[in-house]
Amino acid sequence: MLTGLRQSLFRTMGQRVFYGWVILPVAALTMFGTGPGQSHLIGLFFDPLSQELGLSRTAIAAAYGAATLVAAFLLPKLGSMIDRIGPARLLWILTLALGFACVLFSFASSWLAIAIGFGCLRFLGQGSLMLSCNNLVSQWFNRKRGFALGIMSLGFPISMAVHPPLCQWLIETVGWRETWIWLGISTWIILLPPIILLAYNKPEQVGLAPDGVPQTNDSGDSTVMTGLTRSEALRSSTFYIITASLFTLSMLVTALHVENKGILMKHGLSAQDATSMFTITGITAAITMPIIGRMLDRFRTEWMLAGGLLIMAASLVSATLVGSMTGAVIYAVIFGLNNAATMNYVAFLWPRYFGRKHLGSIQGTGQMIVIVGASLGPLPLAMAFDISGTYDWTLRSLALLPILLAVVALFLRAPAALSRSAVAPTHPDPKP
Repeated sequence: MLTGLRQSLFRTMGQRVFYGWVILPVAALTMFGTGPGQSHLIGLFFDPLSQELGLSRTAIAAAYGAATLVAAFLLPKLGSMIDRIGPARLLWILTLALGFACVLFSFASSWLAIAIGFGCLRFLGQGSLMLSCNNLVSQWFNRKRGFALGIMSLGFPISMAVHPPLCQWLIETVGWRETWIWLGISTWIILLPPIILLAYNKPEQVGLAPDGVPQTNDSGDSTVMTGLTRSEALRSSTFYIITASLFTLSMLVTALHVENKGILMKHGLSAQDATSMFTITGITAAITMPIIGRMLDRFRTEWMLAGGLLIMAASLVSATLVGSMTGAVIYAVIFGLNNAATMNYVAFLWPRYFGRKHLGSIQGTGQMIVIVGASLGPLPLAMAFDISGTYDWTLRSLALLPILLAVVALFLRAPAALSRSAVAPTHPDPKP
């Protein structure tokens, strides 16, 4: 019965539009559903956990960082699973698991239980579901991949705008434990029906091709799935330029997310005003994500990556120049643009340079490195504040790293082992 309903929905929708445009909102909704595993939501529970369990914020932060680090090292295995069984099939399994992780976290009563809970939430939410969504959309789109990934990534800033105020209200109304139960139930209700009924691994699975190009015997290489293996990718300089850039972006974006409130309060904003800057950041990211995605389709990727790294440096420096609400809004807008660029690049660069054939394995290894960066990001700022009572000099010093990598990014080229036919469809050369 379920199979018949899936087929009926596919035929009905596929007659009206390329089915990739159906896959896209499913992936965007799933990105929104990763909220329980994201920093902007988990951070709300630090104070309730500290108050009820008698743990210091440092102890809770250590559990969070350690859990994130351990979760990161599981992602290459998940990437290989995506290559074997497909992202669509994994999505509903991961969604079930994330819901159970939320419900079980409500029973946490010790530091170890919190650390294990954080590890499950980060692995399933920030790591696995995001990785599967990135892979799914990358399989369905080729020439329009940047734009499609930009639309998909809108789920993240919408989560950033919706989840924190909703969960803060739930915490104050029913307590932090019951809040996690509601998060688990809502994850199942929102995500499982569209994933089960509408998601397919690849266009080839249903007789289509990326972007809706019909598959024919004489269609040429553009419809043949090509790409490097993970071992081939690891032997290329391209892989290390990309991972160094994404590691840096992930590390520094996470540092600003975690310390955002503290930085702005040190510059004279109230706690409420400092927190409200997240709304401006989220709105900016939501507006600019599709635009940056479209730019990735049209302009040279190395220039785009270099530009994103310079925006990261601008975010760090502008945070040190806040002296009023106007300055805070300027910083929040720059940081929103920074978030939009980072989310797009994390999804776009792997298929752009390594093809689709073994994408899951390569993305899994890359995502592991990205999340390692996220786990380490808050440490320099926290240590600087503990030692000197200020963030500013550390923020300015850290800005030198993305500036240096922006220069390195200009040398980014497709690996020699990958034929031009596998790369050209994802990024045609700019017209003269």
